[in-house]
Amino acid sequence: MLSSSDRKRMKFTKVIGADNKKYEELYQQFCSYGYTKELCEEYADAFVNNVKKPEAGDIIQLAAMYEAVYDYKSAVFYLDMLAEKKLSGEIKYHYCMKNLRALSLSGKWRDAEDFRTENINFIQTYMEKKKLLNDDVDMHVALALVDCAAKRFSYAFKTMNFGYKPKGRNDEQLLRMFVAVVYIYYCSGDAEGLEQAVINARSCLKLFNEFRFTWSKEYYESLVENAANGIL
Repeated sequence: MLSSSDRKRMKFTKVIGADNKKYEELYQQFCSYGYTKELCEEYADAFVNNVKKPEAGDIIQLAAMYEAVYDYKSAVFYLDMLAEKKLSGEIKYHYCMKNLRALSLSGKWRDAEDFRTENINFIQTYMEKKKLLNDDVDMHVALALVDCAAKRFSYAFKTMNFGYKPKGRNDEQLLRMFVAVVYIYYCSGDAEGLEQAVINARSCLKLFNEFRFTWSKEYYESLVENAANGIL
């Protein structure tokens, strides 16, 4: 979940008055307890369900929060609200990433493939302009999950092998990449590859010497364990 300052900086939504106060309350709840179904529901009611014209950024973040508690059905439901909207730039990019993940993880691989085909030119062009095409974990994981959902595991692994350069010992992006590889190995049925992928992910986590929140370490440990059992 974005901090209030990051939410404003990224222009995910309009930040004004009472809305900003409520957002900060929810963010502090997130800082204390992490992702919970209750947090998702409160966020949904405050910024989407009971808002006449909810902001695209809030819808995208809500979908990501539901995915974090493994409620892919709700993630797809909220992202569908943006299907006919004209989005551009960073907002569209984040929408594409979250939609690819949600469709893939919910088993809608044909829809995921169609969506990728429709938006791949935008995704690649946008990332080239940002000079992040070969250094963005979110994009490569999202695209790999589409192939994984379609059971094209060799393509999924090829997509993940893009030469990412670690950013120090507390690199959350690197850890999430390792977790995604664990999940793909589970789905592929390669028991030996899965065992090594789990070792790699746990070794990456052991490198961490600091965490952003008190619940972060336990949360990351659960990510690895769940991925090893086919839950991402």
